[in-house]
Amino acid sequence: MHKRFSVLALTAALALSSAHATRAGDGQSLFFNGKNLDGWEGLTEYWSVKDGAIVGATPKGLKFNTFLCSKGTYKDFELKFEVRLKDGGGNSGVQIRSEIKTAKTFTVAGPQCDMAEGYWGSLYGELFGNGGKGEMMKAAPKDVVAKAITKKGEFIDYYIKCVGKHVTIKLNGLTTVDDDFPTMPPQGIIAWQLHTGPAMEVTFRNIQFKDLSSK
Repeated sequence: MHKRFSVLALTAALALSSAHATRAGDGQSLFFNGKNLDGWEGLTEYWSVKDGAIVGATPKGLKFNTFLCSKGTYKDFELKFEVRLKDGGGNSGVQIRSEIKTAKTFTVAGPQCDMAEGYWGSLYGELFGNGGKGEMMKAAPKDVVAKAITKKGEFIDYYIKCVGKHVTIKLNGLTTVDDDFPTMPPQGIIAWQLHTGPAMEVTFRNIQFKDLSSK
């Protein structure tokens, strides 16, 4: 009886260990649960979860950039999602390996995978580089962006992979950035952007995250 109990206990422990490894390996359930903003912080009057998507909206516009920030930090990862700027207007992006600079407004500094007319698919330094003023780290080729985005205001497949100093960005399957960046921080938060300016709305849906740090 004791032997049987020991075998059952060992089997249960191995199953639990395997389940934990799977959950920790992909990181999806810990990144965004699709139900609410648990695990995230920001000015909640601008952010919500609707039908499993993260929605950012500024009905009266903004006088500063603000972000919805992950409470956890990340090193190497792969992030896929669909993004739509309502009516094709506004300006947004996703910060990678970044840091909060001003908690009151959730101002963030670091590399940003950009989303806006003239900037889609580029890697921009938000308050990062150029003495902290910000600078373009890698502009997306205009011809590639033109092929990737043929109609404004529609959902766009956005892909980001960050491993070591290397960053890859794709729009609708077309590569816009695929380079090493010596100034890339070793780790940091991930954050979704609402940009200063007129009223806008951005939706991030079908978010898929995979933690590559342990591989």
